[in-house]
Amino acid sequence: MQEVFSRSDDPKTPPREQEFYELRLFDSESAGNPIYCVREAHAQWSDKDGQIMWDNEQVHVLVTLESAKKRYAKLRLALVQRGFIVSVLSFPLALAWW
Repeated sequence: MQEVFSRSDDPKTPPREQEFYELRLFDSESAGNPIYCVREAHAQWSDKDGQIMWDNEQVHVLVTLESAKKRYAKLRLALVQRGFIVSVLSFPLALAWW
C-alpha cells in the first residue's frame, strides 16, 4: 500500500507551495525470510533544482505483517494530526491485507 500526503487537496496548488509525505508498506525478504517494511519519506520544492526533491527517508523493517500495519497506522495518524491529507492512494499490495 502506498499513500502520498499533502496539506492541500486543490490540484491547482503550485508545487512550490506544497509539502509532501509518502507512506509505503511493502514486503521483502532477508536471508530467505519474509520481512515487512514501512517507508516514510518527505518531499518539498527545491528552487535550486527546480523540482520536488525527496529527502528524510526512513524505512522501518518489521518481522510480521501485523506489526508493519500497526507502524503504518501510527505514522499515518501522526501525519493526519499535523494537517496532512491523502492526495494519492495506490494499492500495490493485496487488498486482502487490510
